[in-house]
Amino acid sequence: MTTVHVVVPDGVDDPQRPSGGNAYDRQVCGGLADLGWSVLEHAVPGPWPRPDPSPREALAGVLAGAPDGAVVLLDGLVASAVPEVLVPEARRLKLVVLVHMPRGLEASAADPDGVCAREQEVLSAAAAVVTTSRWTRTWLLDHYALRAELVGVAEPGVDPADVAPGTRGGGDLLCVAAVTPVKGHDVLVDALAEVSDLPWRCTWVGSLTRDREFVEHLRSRIRECGLEGRVRLMGPLTGLDLHWEYAAADALVLASRAETYGMVVTEALARGLPVIGTTAGGLPEAVGRAPAGRRPGLLVPPGDPAALAAALRCWLLDHGLRRGLRHAARERRDSLTGWSETAGRLERILAGVVP
Repeated sequence: MTTVHVVVPDGVDDPQRPSGGNAYDRQVCGGLADLGWSVLEHAVPGPWPRPDPSPREALAGVLAGAPDGAVVLLDGLVASAVPEVLVPEARRLKLVVLVHMPRGLEASAADPDGVCAREQEVLSAAAAVVTTSRWTRTWLLDHYALRAELVGVAEPGVDPADVAPGTRGGGDLLCVAAVTPVKGHDVLVDALAEVSDLPWRCTWVGSLTRDREFVEHLRSRIRECGLEGRVRLMGPLTGLDLHWEYAAADALVLASRAETYGMVVTEALARGLPVIGTTAGGLPEAVGRAPAGRRPGLLVPPGDPAALAAALRCWLLDHGLRRGLRHAARERRDSLTGWSETAGRLERILAGVVP
């Protein structure tokens, strides 16, 4: 039996802090165990990716306890922030970094904290790098000059789900994302305000504590636009509570400014829900196309409220469009892959670095 040490951020199972990265980590740990690996999980505490000395010491202790030649899979949220801890250990351990969202993707052009340089140092020292989309792999190769053969892809899987019935008018909209600037909720509010003459309601599911000032600004903007009662901020939901929100929806709306994949997209498509979103990053890859070539949704440029409003207006007014997109989403549903395939792809990457 081959052993893999998996380093994840503390709180990976916290229902108040759900994220695509946490869900992915949990799924692949279980999947690798099912494939016969001995999975030793290490949750390191701290405000990752901006740790203080104590979390750095905790991570250093975990790595020091791994035997020479051990395979260590690290969540990029932890790994990319601490080259001073990881790079020295890369000489004796087989470090594999799982990049959900490159830190450099959100760094400013000036990057005064050297985020990009630190992330590049870690990834260059790793025995392998795993990304969750082809788009992310290309971004890393373009920006960090990594060796192409060392960067692999293990796209997220999705659990099977029943098809959501939808409503005739298509006005039950769902947004599943932490309420932060990068997810574009401010763009979404402005777009919804432009279609306030039409019947709809929009449910927001996601953390309200990542950026409290931004959330309060949005609440004020919702009031200014007269959208109280039509936009519901539910906070984070998991399990059956989240399932029922998907089941009651007509479409997923996602106004992201940046995404590497977008697991909520395939969760929606698994229920036959079309996606009204943006072309940011790996989102088009996640949305994909039905076998006949039709995209199961409408995608617009990120950061453009007018374009998003136009897409919403088309969706809400055109019954034929809704019917066609629902048909494409249900066809796309049949081509989605499960988590066992994700685990299999990851296993092949890990096997490639086993001494």
